[in-house]
Amino acid sequence: MGVNRTIRLLLLFLAVLPAVSLAGCEGNDKGSSPSNPASAAPAPAEAAAGNVYKDKYDPEVTITTVWGVDPELKFKNGETIEHNVATRWAREMFGINIKSLWSITDTNGAFGTKLRLAMSSGQEMPDIVTIGTADSALAQDLIDSGMYAEVGGLFDAYASETWKKAMAQDPDVWNPYSRGSRKMGLPVLDYAYNHDYILWYRQDWLDKLHMQVPATLGELEKVMEAFKTRNPDGLAPEQVTPLSIGFKTTMNTWMGDPSWIFGAYGALPQQWNMGRDGKLEYGSVNPGIKRGLAKLKEWLGKGYIPQEAALWDENKTAEPAVAGTAGIIPGPYWMSGWPLQDTLQNAPDAVWTPGIIPAGPDGTVMRHGTPFANGVTLISKAMQHPEAFFTYENYLFDNFANPQPGSGLEYGLFAGYDYELSASGRMLPSDKISGGYVNSIRYLLVRDGARVPYAQLEAMLNLADGKAPSTRLEKDISVNYGKGTPAAAKVLLEQKDKSYKDRFTGPATATMKSRLDYLNSLENEVFSAIIYGERPLAAFETFVAAWQAGGGEQITREVNEWHDSVRDDGS
Repeated sequence: MGVNRTIRLLLLFLAVLPAVSLAGCEGNDKGSSPSNPASAAPAPAEAAAGNVYKDKYDPEVTITTVWGVDPELKFKNGETIEHNVATRWAREMFGINIKSLWSITDTNGAFGTKLRLAMSSGQEMPDIVTIGTADSALAQDLIDSGMYAEVGGLFDAYASETWKKAMAQDPDVWNPYSRGSRKMGLPVLDYAYNHDYILWYRQDWLDKLHMQVPATLGELEKVMEAFKTRNPDGLAPEQVTPLSIGFKTTMNTWMGDPSWIFGAYGALPQQWNMGRDGKLEYGSVNPGIKRGLAKLKEWLGKGYIPQEAALWDENKTAEPAVAGTAGIIPGPYWMSGWPLQDTLQNAPDAVWTPGIIPAGPDGTVMRHGTPFANGVTLISKAMQHPEAFFTYENYLFDNFANPQPGSGLEYGLFAGYDYELSASGRMLPSDKISGGYVNSIRYLLVRDGARVPYAQLEAMLNLADGKAPSTRLEKDISVNYGKGTPAAAKVLLEQKDKSYKDRFTGPATATMKSRLDYLNSLENEVFSAIIYGERPLAAFETFVAAWQAGGGEQITREVNEWHDSVRDDGS
């Protein structure tokens, strides 16, 4: 109870403040409320003369955009990304016509390629474009193109108080999209700790072996050995994946992540961490990495981790877990719903339970922390009504991000698409929606619509403490997430002080642009070769020297110059 009380106080201090409803939803042309701030702050220079924030535009205004469509995104009722329930809603609710310049199925980076081509060939560029972190280099190139506006003044003038308070939960989210004091993009907020990981264990296997969830690496090794050689389901040793991890593209990811193994020795690879001297250091050159590589090599030799781990991405690591042949997998607290719930199709008696990250030989625990943003929205300098975007997004923050009963979107976005109510008014599970569930949030101008970082965790803790679901988030969790998700969130937060986010959150430095691809390739090659015994453990020191000489030393200077400038600004 003491841990939970501390967590709740933290959330109450940092997190979700009561939603501020949009005032005057009758289509005011002027006023001084947060949702109508024209009189509270002058319109920025980027806004066209005479534009005044409105709750609804008459005549309507047009916002142009472009779409990279997830190939898994579904449509219903004959709709398309250009014309759908969300575009109709924007027109009817706000007098905003969302016009698509083009769309493309986003496979193999097709969206980024097409957007770069449009930029370089002088084609019309969108008023609003949202880009995920996977395309961060593209976002930086668009910012540096000079086509997109400084947004700090627009945000100060037009963003609602709910949105501003959400953004203030981690001011560092602005850093990647800032140039000095100029804020060049609106960070797309994500839920706090959303991709931090815990370890998920087959509790039914532990019970049959009379073992407990391990708290140390030593205990973990005993569990992995038992899962493999004394498997409770009768699987032969070669059929079992005791610990399902993969590092095809990175040692620092969201599912099947191996970075906590290095964290047991005081290092987190492939991110910038605070060194003992108060300077930022690149985690992959910390001496603790060598001990982590040795441990991974040992576990590979004993068959504790997949022989193909170097070829496995995040989704691949889920396959043995779902197949019922893996005993442990690192992943987020919400994994009990997806993909682990699917394990029951192959192993009907399977029970997954969340566990803390086990400590290293000296008690050290470190895990990768989740950034509070997962992308950026850019606003064109040529946009005639930039304030109209805030009309749209303010409503989502005030009525959808963490709505209370009675708000316009207290159950979801669009009935019959992302939610449906029963005859008695109860929210149905998403797989019971007539005609099929559609993730209509992806039809919106901004990825994920609107999120207040700490809101989901607050909802999880409420449910874990036995509260009856009343808010949209609580109802969504109770009907669509795995039953163990709220309890898993509490396990995650037991080690909240063991989460370490990447401390470098600025745009790529000059040397990164020219040398980082080479350095990353060198790192992946050497680490994999050490784990697979193709090179001796001493190759780590050789790698560190090559990394420093190949541009790493200069990158470290540039990163710390950036860090000093941020601290000088009081951030």
